[in-house]
Amino acid sequence: NRKGLNFWSAVRNTLLLNLTTLCVTFPITIIVSLMLNEVLSIRFKKISQSLLYLPHFISWVVVAGIATNLFSQRNGTINNLIVNAGGQAIPFLSSNGWWIFVYVMLNLWKEVGWGTIIYLAALTNVDESMYEAAYLDGATKFQRMIYVTLPAIKSVIVTMLILQVSKMMTIGLDAPLLLGNDKVMGVSEVISTYVYRLGIQNAKYSDSTAIGLFQSVVNILILFLADKFAKLIGEEGII
Repeated sequence: NRKGLNFWSAVRNTLLLNLTTLCVTFPITIIVSLMLNEVLSIRFKKISQSLLYLPHFISWVVVAGIATNLFSQRNGTINNLIVNAGGQAIPFLSSNGWWIFVYVMLNLWKEVGWGTIIYLAALTNVDESMYEAAYLDGATKFQRMIYVTLPAIKSVIVTMLILQVSKMMTIGLDAPLLLGNDKVMGVSEVISTYVYRLGIQNAKYSDSTAIGLFQSVVNILILFLADKFAKLIGEEGII
């Protein structure tokens, strides 16, 4: 029936958006952390960190307004530049593929800096003598990063990955609700927006509660599976 189709479509979209966001933001967060760790100027490092952390504290209401001004097909800043250059306007917010791209990029901009905090804390615990030994062996900065730094924080990376994967069934209501529209409902309708429409707009509170329980059970199951997989490949896991 239509209700079931809508629900499973919301599940699919939730997994799609979370997986796409994870595949983009997770490695970039690690890369940014490694780059910040190599910065020698304390002043520049602090300024860079502050600028990277700032977007995390900006409300999605503000972010959605900025995104609309930038990416709108009619009067958006980016499309105005494209049209003035002789190109055709791109439907960033009204095409499924482009909407996913914008959603992921906004999440990257908003959260990548905040995600570096734990990695930078872990990097402060790396034994300096390991860097010195690698330097004496003729290793370049990049080689020291690959063969010394990354292995030293591998357990932290695995732990963060498990925690991220365990939230595969969860997306906050604000981002998809504020950025979504009828034209991209096929990808923007996620579990949180589905529950909002079901519970708040249609007053089907028992159904929305059941969906919330389903989300929690699946997230816990994914957490245990991810932890089990980490242990199978020789890592400690978190459970």
